[in-house]
Amino acid sequence: MDGSRLTISILAHVDAGKTTLAESFLYLGGVIRKPGRVDNRDSFLDNHDIERERGITVFSKQAELVFSGRKVTLLDTPGHVDFSAEMERTLQVTDYAILVISGSDGVQSHVVTLWRLLKLYKIPVFIFVNKMDQPDNNPDTIMDELKNRLAPECVDFTQCKDESGGDFYEEAAMCSEEALDEYIGTQAVSAGTITEMIRNRQIFPCFFGSALKITGVSEFMEGIGTYTRTPVYGSEFA
Repeated sequence: MDGSRLTISILAHVDAGKTTLAESFLYLGGVIRKPGRVDNRDSFLDNHDIERERGITVFSKQAELVFSGRKVTLLDTPGHVDFSAEMERTLQVTDYAILVISGSDGVQSHVVTLWRLLKLYKIPVFIFVNKMDQPDNNPDTIMDELKNRLAPECVDFTQCKDESGGDFYEEAAMCSEEALDEYIGTQAVSAGTITEMIRNRQIFPCFFGSALKITGVSEFMEGIGTYTRTPVYGSEFA
């Protein structure tokens, strides 16, 4: 197991399925035996009486787990706009962020606000598009919206599992000059280069799935474990 540790905050607009995704992480990571549900009021992280009564996250919570051999401190933050201050205070200790977007609702106004905050704090972002088990949710349509409303550098990382990976590598290469030079020479982009691009906010990996049905979640965890590195902080960090 990698001895390094990451702090990852998970953010979303309310009802995007953020806490459900966190529960899936904990279940797949062996922390809990059964994933809880917000609507059943039995989620592991939303354990305060107020949260269970209202069915929303009010206080930021933390959990310890492992993503593909990498130790992670996961911070589940409130999604409701009224508790944005509670969410924002976690960003000061965040190495990477997971932005959960509802495949049914797309990029909502609060998502844009979260995106601006993540840019302000210069935090690398992984995107998980949730609720893809619903029949009308189309990945191509959602990717177009992500590129247009968030950043052109949003790239569908489910493509990298293809045998050739050609389209994925070509799209990733367009996000930085270093990656383009590597792609021209090898017709691929190395995991190390992609990891560095993510860290520098030159590319934003996008994954698709259903947190409720725990589909696409293990692949998402594997992607985070593969394409992250522990930041090196200067001596003045305190």
